[in-house]
Amino acid sequence: MKLQALVSSMSQLLQDFQRSLLRPRPPTAAMRGVAPVDYGPLQRILLTDGVGRTLFEEYASHREETRGDEETGWVLLGLREAHEAVVLATLPAGAERDAGIAHVRFNSEAQALASRIIRQTDRRLTILGVVHTHPGTLRHPSDGDLRGDGQWVRQLRGSEGVFGIGTADGPETSSALFAYQPRPHVQCLGELRFSWYALREGESAYRPLPVEWTLGPDLARSLHSIWTTLEAHAERLDRLYRQQTGLRFEVVVDEWGPGLLLTLPLAGSSDAVRVLVRRKEVRYYVVQGGALLEVDLRDEYVDRGVYLLLAELAARA
Repeated sequence: MKLQALVSSMSQLLQDFQRSLLRPRPPTAAMRGVAPVDYGPLQRILLTDGVGRTLFEEYASHREETRGDEETGWVLLGLREAHEAVVLATLPAGAERDAGIAHVRFNSEAQALASRIIRQTDRRLTILGVVHTHPGTLRHPSDGDLRGDGQWVRQLRGSEGVFGIGTADGPETSSALFAYQPRPHVQCLGELRFSWYALREGESAYRPLPVEWTLGPDLARSLHSIWTTLEAHAERLDRLYRQQTGLRFEVVVDEWGPGLLLTLPLAGSSDAVRVLVRRKEVRYYVVQGGALLEVDLRDEYVDRGVYLLLAELAARA
């Protein structure tokens, strides 16, 4: 079983992490007087309980879907410390993934956008690795995985990545009431199992990576509910984000369900442009003097719509 196109799609995502077009670069650790981290080999991975729930719950749901016999996966975001990785967010492979029983190719455009949104919380967040499932009983990354991962890890902090393999081959007698660890690097819940490994640049094989849990959220969980929206608008939303300093995203829920709300402050005032984006609908608003006014602008291309609205506001000013 191999994770196809890991290097190409995830390299692009990592480049998006490292690039900051039209934005001032934050001071480096040396500029702040903070000693740079001396990254050693990973000794453990620390998952928040929110991340753990996401992995087990979405894996179980995936198996019940019509595409449940395909591989699926998640990108892991979090903090890379000197000898441990703390996972704080998961980005799913997405409905537009290219997957089969022996491969999964992630939707990197949606994940790049999602990573930007999540990093609004903390700019230190970075890609730590990936998790993908194997429909059979192979609890270890395959030779095909090794070829791609061996090239990719050199781009990560510490030149090392975290890799999880999900299988559904747990014993029938195992409990689904709580998760347990038959081995330091294995987590089980019912028939579902995640086995964790690390791979460092230059290593010829993965090594088991002890996993522990702690209290904390999955910072990306709210984005999972609007993932098809991100996939539909990712390219234009990402372009708009890179062009407009100060643009903020948040997930909102109203009587029509969840959506992605964009807020773009207008220079020199407390006014702002707001855009509510759903998969098949884009609605435009202006905040003026504390009042929220809907704009009769019907443009499904969100970046073009925002610039048309800004041009109209500039003409009126």
